[in-house]
Amino acid sequence: MPFYEHVFLARQDLTTAQVEALTEGFTRVLIDNKGSVAGTEYWGLRTLAYRIAKNRKAHYVMLTIDAPPAALAEMERQVGLNEDVVRSMTIRIDALPTEPSAMTRRGGEREGGREDRPRGDRDGPRGDRGDRGDRGGDRGGERPRREPRAAY
Repeated sequence: MPFYEHVFLARQDLTTAQVEALTEGFTRVLIDNKGSVAGTEYWGLRTLAYRIAKNRKAHYVMLTIDAPPAALAEMERQVGLNEDVVRSMTIRIDALPTEPSAMTRRGGEREGGREDRPRGDRDGPRGDRGDRGDRGGDRGGERPRREPRAAY
């Protein structure tokens, strides 16, 4: 059977228990149609990049699915009919992931080698950030005046 990752966004005014009930309902649809859910990840209530259907936030859930295309089509139909789901997307993947997704890992370990510490505690290439030293330039407190533009 092919493998899929399905992410859906649920309305912001739902409780976590209601989102879990939605997830269980979609899982049941897949199981009833001879499919299975290999993993479920709840990414939490996150701010959206732009407003969707008057929602500024949404509950993010990802399902890792091993199911035939007919089962997936039925689940996507159920997701589309549900008023609590704001957006959804399904992609086909080559193999089931063995490790948690980047969204789940994000809380504990940061990517890019940065550590979890406040900004003021960082030592950059200039050493202690408290003493900025001479930054060059003569600012003298006044800005240079600009000449007015000519009207054409």
